[in-house]
Amino acid sequence: MKNFFAMIAVVIAFVGFTSMQTGKGEFKFEKETHDFGSIPVGKPVSYEFKFTNGGSEPVIISDVKPACGCSVAEFTKTPIKPGESGVVKVTYNAASKGPFTKSFTVTSNTKTPVKTLYIKGIVE
Repeated sequence: MKNFFAMIAVVIAFVGFTSMQTGKGEFKFEKETHDFGSIPVGKPVSYEFKFTNGGSEPVIISDVKPACGCSVAEFTKTPIKPGESGVVKVTYNAASKGPFTKSFTVTSNTKTPVKTLYIKGIVE
């Protein structure tokens, strides 16, 4: 009887481990931080974070949230197949002078479901 329960435990463990090995999409960003350098006050600046799906399943971005109201984001809305590329375009409108660092949280179905992108620079 003990051998029977041990065998059942091994089968359950095997099924559990193999089910965790499912393929997923994976972001491969060209870079995750962009430095604008010096920018003028009140003039919006934009940057496109380009990425490739390095995984085995399509990548679907569900949302990109800027950390503040002075920034907006647009992103590829269609599923990005393995090996294909997409973009996350961010725009920042500086209202006051000084250095800045802003973050954008990307939510998706990838191996790392939450990814953070950054922009920085100095408003003059």
